[in-house]
Formats: sequence, structure tokens, C-alpha cells
Amino acid sequence: GMEHLDSKENEMESAPTQSGRALGYFQDLLNKSEKALYDTFPSIYGELYSQNVKLFKDLYSELRRYYRGSNINLEEALNEFWTRLLERLFKLMNPQYHITDEYLDCMMKHSEQHKPFGEVPRDLKLKATRAFIAVRSYVQGLSMGSDVVKKVSQVSLSHECTRAIMKLVYCPYCRGMSSVKPCNNYCHNVMKGCLANQADLDTEWRNLIDSMLLVADRFDGPSNVDTVIGTIHTRIAEAISNMQENRESVTAKIFQGCGNPKISTKASSGEDKKRRGKAVNDDKSSGLGLEKLVSDAKGKLRDIKDYWVALPSTICNEKITSSSVNEDKCWNGMAKGRYLPEVMGDGLANQINNPEVEVDITKPDMTIRQQIMQLKIMTNRLRNAYNGNDVDFQDASDDISGSGSGDGCPDEVCGKRLSKNPSTRQPEVHAIPNQSGRGVKGASSKFLPSSLLIFLSVAVIATQYLRR
Repeated sequence: GMEHLDSKENEMESAPTQSGRALGYFQDLLNKSEKALYDTFPSIYGELYSQNVKLFKDLYSELRRYYRGSNINLEEALNEFWTRLLERLFKLMNPQYHITDEYLDCMMKHSEQHKPFGEVPRDLKLKATRAFIAVRSYVQGLSMGSDVVKKVSQVSLSHECTRAIMKLVYCPYCRGMSSVKPCNNYCHNVMKGCLANQADLDTEWRNLIDSMLLVADRFDGPSNVDTVIGTIHTRIAEAISNMQENRESVTAKIFQGCGNPKISTKASSGEDKKRRGKAVNDDKSSGLGLEKLVSDAKGKLRDIKDYWVALPSTICNEKITSSSVNEDKCWNGMAKGRYLPEVMGDGLANQINNPEVEVDITKPDMTIRQQIMQLKIMTNRLRNAYNGNDVDFQDASDDISGSGSGDGCPDEVCGKRLSKNPSTRQPEVHAIPNQSGRGVKGASSKFLPSSLLIFLSVAVIATQYLRR
């Protein structure tokens, strides 16, 4: 009953989103990597670490900002990190020289061909860019799906729809047939008419789910997101070790290309505190955590693939009729008996001859059209992410909000027959049995909010998958 619906609504509001879980998981991976760097680098790298803590902190904060949705260029951020690291490392290895900014500029030009850090920067850039693009677009896709359900569930029911629902659910009471359930096909036609615009989301919704399942596949394999994000600190350590091991040849090549820098006038201790070693990868991130997260999400995404076109069946079977209803002894809109009209197809265009709900197929709902556009944009972004490309993405929140709200059931609706069914007898005005003192208006205004809740509660089913 109503209590069940209320508890569902509360559950939806209090449960953290699926996208929040995914974001939290990847943030934990990044946090662990950053903590491992702070724990191991001081003892291994001494001054190189202590004098450049901000350099490492800035890298991690840029990575965080990126996958939270900030408009930063990930490749540039990584390039900047390696440039600064090389400058600091070169100065530390050559404390006896006075190294100017001009000299560093020259050094950077030569470093591209000498690869002082080995293949690590190129390899990390390739893998990290793909991983972070996949994570960011996946999290945004989950968030977008949830947002679409939320916005669409706020679209008001039309007057024609509310009238048809009144007739479907309330009129058997008027005829003294309170125990007779509406015919299943009758209910389907009412809901297909009421949710015609919502069903038009189907194609783009399916495309979104398919592209999200595709991106989720990027989380598996040898260069999976889990490994890439969780081991950034070990890749940095590997790069520094490469530079230390090749310091003589790297320095000689730089001196050859840029000339010998001037000897520093500052007194140098002459002691090059070079420390060797690699950061210990003491906290290998468990791939199982990610595997479970992704397989759970994949299962839920598949479950809601046909969500919009399945809504009429879900509402009719679970809330209004029952699958076991006797098709010869059900409420057909006029009397107890078989419902003869055929069931309409899905979507707005198919409602041109809907016998139960008058639908203007020339006037699509603008809120829903806008959500279809947002789904297209997000799908395009996810497909690009699958191929390792990052594309600019317009924020889905910059759209027009849904129009109006339901304004109750006018006095005449419940007593009016649908013009398309002239044979329908005008119902007599009675109160719902056992509710003496309440006429049609009282009963109808009590019913309408629950009809909206029926629709919204089904929206909750999908939203819970996306917001768990």
C-alpha cells in the first residue's frame, strides 16, 4: 500500500548512488596509491621527496579533479609532472652547477629523445588516460541514467490520462464491483497511452546501457583500471630508478646538446645524496573488489535495459491488475467481461488509435525530448571513452525543468465517458464502498496522488538500480 511506496521513496533518497559507489571505489584506489607514495618515498629518495612534496601532491589532486569532472587536460597534467620531476632530479644530481631556466628549457627539448625516465611516462600516459577517461565517463553515465529517471518521473500526467486511470481503477466501485479487477489488456492500453512519451526514451536508453556495458569491459584485462590507478606510485618510483641508473649517459647527452652549465658559486656539500631502490608495492589493490563492483553494475544495467517499454506491464501486473486475472470476468471499462480492443504498440506514434487515452501524437513532451538528447550526448561520450578519446561534454543539468504538476481530478472527469467509447455508460455517482460521506470528488482527489505514486514507485525500481 501507500506505506510500501513511502518506504521505497525514502530508500531511494537515503541510498548512496551506484555512481557514488564507483567513484568512491576509484577514489580509494588513488588515495591508497598516494598514501603508499608518502609512506615509502621519504626513506628511499630523501631530498628529492622532501623538497618536492607539493609536486607529488599536485599530481594526485589533478587526477582527482579530472575524474570528478573538472575540465582539465589529463595528458598536459601528466606531461607537466614529468617535466617538473626531471628538472628537480637533474638539479639534485648536479648540485655543483648553477642551472638557469633557459638551460632547463634546452634540457627539456633534448630529454624527449633521450627518454631519461625510460618508457614509463609514455606507458603511464597511455594507460592512465584510457583508465581515467573510462572511469569518468562510466560514473557520468550512471549519474546521467539516474538523472533521466528522476526528471522523467516528474513529468505530469495529462488530463486525458488521469481520466482514463480514474475509469480504469475507480469506476468498478461505482458499479458495485469492488472485487472485480481491471482486464490486463485494458490496463495496458491505458498505461501505453499515459506513458507514450516515456516509451520514446527506449532507443536512446538502450544505446546508453549498451555503451556503458562496453566501457565496463575496459575495467578488465591486463591494463585494467584497478591496476593502473592503484599503482601510480610504483610507476613513478620505476621512472626515478631509470633516471638514476642512466644518470651518467643522460647527463652527458644533455651537456652535449646544451653545453656545460656554469659552476655554482654556492658552497656545495659535494655530497650527492643519491638513494637507490624502488618503492615497495606493499598494498596491491585487489582486483576482486572492482570485479564485483563492475559485475553487479553490469547485471543491474542489463535488468533495466527495457525499462521504459516495460513500465506499462510492470504497473499493470504489480499494481493494478494481476497476471492471474480471469479475462472473461474482469472490468473492461464498461462492464464485467472480456476486453476486445487490441493492445497498442509502444511510443507516441503508436497511440493514434488508442481506444482509452486520447493522445495528441503531434505534441511530444519537451522534457522527455530533452532527456532523449542528453542520452544521445552521453552515449557518444561513452563510445569515445571506449576508444580512449575524451570529448567535451555539456553538463546534463543545464536543461529546462519539467512543466507543471498534476492538478487533481476535475469534478466532471470521473463521471465523463471517453468520447472514443460512446457505448460506455455514464457512471452513477457513488462513494467508494465503506467510505460513507465521501462523494466522487473526495474519492478522486484521494486516488490521483496514489496514481502518480504508482508511476513514481516504478520509477524508483530503476532509480534504485542506479542509485544503490
